[in-house]
Amino acid sequence: MSVLRIAVAQMNPTVGDLNGNVRRIMEWLGEARKAQVDLVAFPELAITGYLPEDLLFKPQFVNDNLRALDEVAQACHDVVAVVGYVAQSAQIKSGVSRPSFDSNGRPALYNSAALLAEHQIAGNWHKRYFPRDGNESRYFQPGQQPSLLVMNGRMVGVTIGEDLWHSETSTHAQMAAGVEVMVNLTAFPFQVEQSRSREQFFSTWAKKNGVIVAVANMIGGQDELVFDGNSLILDQSGQVVARGGAFREELLIADVSLVSVKRSGNASGPNSVRKKKPLSVVDRLLVKLPIAKGTKIPIVPGLAAPLGELEEVYQALVLSVKDYVRKNGFTRVVIGLSGGVDSALTAVVAVDALGAANVLGIFMPSPYTSQESEEDAVELAQRLGIELNIIPITPTFEAYRRSLAPSFDQRPADMTEENLQARIRGNLLMALSNKFGHLVLTTGNKSELSVGYSTLYGDMAGGFAVIKDVSKTRVYELARFCNARGPSTVIPQRTLDRPPSAELKPDQKDEDTLPPYTVLDPILQAYVEEDRSLEEIVRAGFDRVTVARVMRMVDTNEFKRRQAPIGVKITRRALGKDRRMPITNGYRGLDE
Repeated sequence: MSVLRIAVAQMNPTVGDLNGNVRRIMEWLGEARKAQVDLVAFPELAITGYLPEDLLFKPQFVNDNLRALDEVAQACHDVVAVVGYVAQSAQIKSGVSRPSFDSNGRPALYNSAALLAEHQIAGNWHKRYFPRDGNESRYFQPGQQPSLLVMNGRMVGVTIGEDLWHSETSTHAQMAAGVEVMVNLTAFPFQVEQSRSREQFFSTWAKKNGVIVAVANMIGGQDELVFDGNSLILDQSGQVVARGGAFREELLIADVSLVSVKRSGNASGPNSVRKKKPLSVVDRLLVKLPIAKGTKIPIVPGLAAPLGELEEVYQALVLSVKDYVRKNGFTRVVIGLSGGVDSALTAVVAVDALGAANVLGIFMPSPYTSQESEEDAVELAQRLGIELNIIPITPTFEAYRRSLAPSFDQRPADMTEENLQARIRGNLLMALSNKFGHLVLTTGNKSELSVGYSTLYGDMAGGFAVIKDVSKTRVYELARFCNARGPSTVIPQRTLDRPPSAELKPDQKDEDTLPPYTVLDPILQAYVEEDRSLEEIVRAGFDRVTVARVMRMVDTNEFKRRQAPIGVKITRRALGKDRRMPITNGYRGLDE
């Protein structure tokens, strides 16, 4: 066997939907069989979806996951499959030197890959290195003993996720045993510009070690994460032979020459030991491939073009909305349209994700709403083809003020009255959600949420925060990107040109309260995403008083962010699980 036909199934699993995930795996197995594939790789935790979190503490869920894997194994004939699943100590087939139980007395669990061949589970591998966020180490024990898949005498190694990134230790034994192909099952979430750096890493690794590499990444939205795919098959020189498309399911297939691997001599460095003698530390999983009848049908590997940065971010937002809505049983969404750029971008994303018929816009003017805002909201709805309802909040607002007047005891109007308007709007949107079963999409951006420029139980009320990890600066960039995509603009130009305003009091502008976004956003990136100190940010060229004020606003509004709806992560540090600050916190890091 000098040529191996490899397939990577870039699939979109749903966490916990074991039956649905199995059906999808079966479909891809069928496609692989039709294409006369020898080896097909599925993503990390393809059976369960990534990450099942505390479902993994339920013994029934783990057992059901094992039954689902058995079902897939029964369907594996004429093709060898490597599938991600959850293994537990009692089920493990290959040797493991770890204890059989975790620290809480439960059977030890492993983030694993199963080798499926000839209608059975022929063996497995266990992930050895976990992400630094600690989410996986909460549930899984690290694997210890590496394994090799020997297919008709040819050596195939398997790694999971970060294992390949720690290859100095995790793959040394496999490489020493003579690996010719390395399969990497992954669940890499999307992050701006990460797909390019990932591809560069795999290319460098393949070239350095003289090994063919196949990377199976999943796609799809899962709560705060969205997976981008961009799966890869690379030859031993590091050249990309096949590349999966971003944010779409597909079966990536390529023929790889094993003869050239054996003769390449490209390997160098500590990981590239090319000894062929057996090593006792490596489990060998032997699989005999059926002899192909006749000549295989020629295939042309898919080579999707990488997306530009804004297109990539936009598609991440679209898929996250589509999957969060669909996977949670909703069909329609409702959005409060203000005539501003944030709600406009949110609406455009929702229409691309769900279709215009499934997006309801609500415009809720107050005494301070400008005519331009109403005109822009109406124009946006018309261009998108969505239904728009107009519900004035002035009568309700006045009723609130009359009811509260005795308690307010003639105190002058302040932010309280501003927040009342936002909370009235939030109540109206939630009432429509309750009545019709629509999911409320909130429209707050990362800049506003970082500094608390939002109203708890008002504009923060909803089920999914589409642009929660998108700075105001990037909101404008994405809005212009949307307008440049088609033959006509979708977001009114005036929406982009007018100064941003919450319109909760006369002649209000965001910059009355906040620094200009061109100043605010770089400070927030330094403080929120990079954990820079006051002195470091000031040395970068920012005004000390402004930086200190922004830092104080961020620190004192953690209580708001903790109560915000979840939203998709696109940066390296989102406002959610990525940044876990105490609410009761006496530390400021300021010269006070």
